[in-house]
Formats: sequence, structure tokens, C-alpha cells
Amino acid sequence: MCNDVYRQLALHLSTLGMGFPDKEELLDILRENFTQTEAEVALALPTRSEPLQIVSVSEIAQRSKLPGQELLTILERLAEKGVLFSGKTDAGENGYALQQVGYGFPQTFFWKNEDTPHSRKMSDLIIKYFNREVTAKAFAASKTKPFRYIPGQESVHDDIHAVYPYHMMENVVQKAKTFAVANCSCRMQMRLKGKGCNHPLEVCLKFDELAEYVIEKGFGREITKDEALKILKESEEAGLVHMADNAMGDVKHCCNCCGCACWNVGNIRRRRIPRDILMAVYFLRVTDTGECSGCGSCIDICPVDALKLNGDYPAVDNDWCIGCGVCVLRCPNEAVKLKLRNDLDQVPPFNFKALHEIILKEKKLK
Repeated sequence: MCNDVYRQLALHLSTLGMGFPDKEELLDILRENFTQTEAEVALALPTRSEPLQIVSVSEIAQRSKLPGQELLTILERLAEKGVLFSGKTDAGENGYALQQVGYGFPQTFFWKNEDTPHSRKMSDLIIKYFNREVTAKAFAASKTKPFRYIPGQESVHDDIHAVYPYHMMENVVQKAKTFAVANCSCRMQMRLKGKGCNHPLEVCLKFDELAEYVIEKGFGREITKDEALKILKESEEAGLVHMADNAMGDVKHCCNCCGCACWNVGNIRRRRIPRDILMAVYFLRVTDTGECSGCGSCIDICPVDALKLNGDYPAVDNDWCIGCGVCVLRCPNEAVKLKLRNDLDQVPPFNFKALHEIILKEKKLK
């Protein structure tokens, strides 16, 4: 089994709800982060589940040959390394889960903003693994998208907020109880490669049990609700895009993304992967030509390069606009507005669990 354990683990991880597409480059990542014994322990954790769904050590022990204390030691070591998620079960026991794409993999390698030989090697391996083919495959497998863009607070008319309050990041924050912030893993990867941009780093927000994990394991730091709201505001001012779970409530994270480095906005900006394969986009931009002066401010700031000057006014490429509202906030004449798309349902799944149950069913994993 030892000679094949990494291959078995790669196949195991591919059956998670937010699974790892099986590719040869994944084996290099697994070998770098798991000993053979640790890989065997990881094989004892269940798949076909939503992210962050922990199981108790006693349940894992039923699938492992290791004695209880040795098993617990290895599980905790893997959680400390960031390759397992951990928390407390309803009964107060230690619980663990495999990391899933977008909720810890590959983010934990970079959340701390550490420049180490291991983080540099992981940057190389992750960039090699998550090429366009793998990224598209990871998100094309379900019609329902796990993540969505949420416009900045001031970019959406109050009438829309009144009817669709879940299309507000401030509403997401108000509903959360625990808050943490970590560094943007995408910008960290690029900086470790000597590339990247000058956008702020410490802007990756985590909520509730994901926040608790990040705080406990030292991948980020605890913040207050007011600090979370301030980070959102500063991110909007920096031209960053709010990307969060595609759920009405019980949202676990909000990344603040740029077109320079981030896996989602960057791929859309460079036209590498169609927008609707990657993300749920609920809004599109419209221009009030009566108010527009043709100054071009919105063209310069658009994170996905979806605007071009057509005569006197900006023209929007509606196949690539992500409805983030960055251009609305930069318009000096209040000539830009966001409208809800009329070609898809405006209501995301009810909560985080419902979202991922739908994805599991669409992927025929449940």
C-alpha cells in the first residue's frame, strides 16, 4: 500500500464536494505535505461531504488501524500543518475534516504571509497544479457555483438592498459571530514568485467556525465586527472585489480579490475561463449616458477589463462583467448603476449547508 498511498489519497480527495481534480501534479503536493503514515490517516476521513463538516476521532478510528492516541496525535499534527480542518463536535470532542478546494486548500500554505522554503516550494507546486484545465474542471462539474461576487455596499441601490439584503457584504458580516482575517493566498503566491501587485494583503475574511480554526491554528488573527467592516471598506477603495460563498446566509468567508493575482478574477480578466463557469454573478453594469462624461475612470479601474470606450461612452462586455460595483464607486458623475441579471435566479441557496448539498447532488456524490 505504501508505494501507492499517494495515488489512493489523490483519488480519495477527488470525491470531496469541493474536490481536487486528479492530476499527476497533485501527487507532488501530497508527497510534500504527508508522510506515508499521515496519508493513510487522511484516507480514513470521509469524503462526499460539504466543506468544514468534521467527524469525531472515534469515527475516524473505525477506519484506521492505528491506536487511538497515535491517531489523535497525527490528526492534530496534520491540522497544525493546515492540511486538515479541525474543530469541536456537538459533543465537545475533537473533530477533523479533509481540506476542500477554496476552504483551506491551497490557502493554508500562504495565509500566514511567511516566506519560507516550504511556502516557496508550495507556491511553485500549486501554480503548476492549478492551471486553467484543473481550475475549470473543479468548477464546471456543478451548475450551482460555490462562490459569488457581492457588490460594494454603495454600488447597489437601496431598493435592491431592501428586497435582496443577502446581496450585501455588510449583511453577511452582521450575521456572523466570530471574525478573523488572513493574508490573501493568491497575492502571497505571486509575491513568493517575485510577481504580484501592490494591493493590500491582509484582507481575507473568515467567519464563525472557519474563523475559529484560523485563529486557533495561527493562520490569521481574530478581529472585531467593526474591523471586518473596515476591511471591506478599505478593500472597496483599493478596487478589490468581494468574493464569498454563494449562499443567502451562514457564509464562511469573503476574499477580496484583484485581477492581478487572484485565481478567479485573474482568470476572467485574462479570458482564460468563462465567467459563468467559475462564479455566480448576479449583477451587471449599466451606464446612464445622460450623466456620463466619458472620463474613462471606470475603464481604468475595471478589475476584469470588461469596459471599452465606444464613441463618447463606455461599452460593457456583458459576457465578462462580474457586477462587482468597483466602477460604480469610481464614477465621479454617478452615471453607473448595477442591475440584477434577468437570465438567472436571483436567490442563492438558503445557507452554506444547503449550497453544498446541492453541489454534491449535481456532482452525483450524494
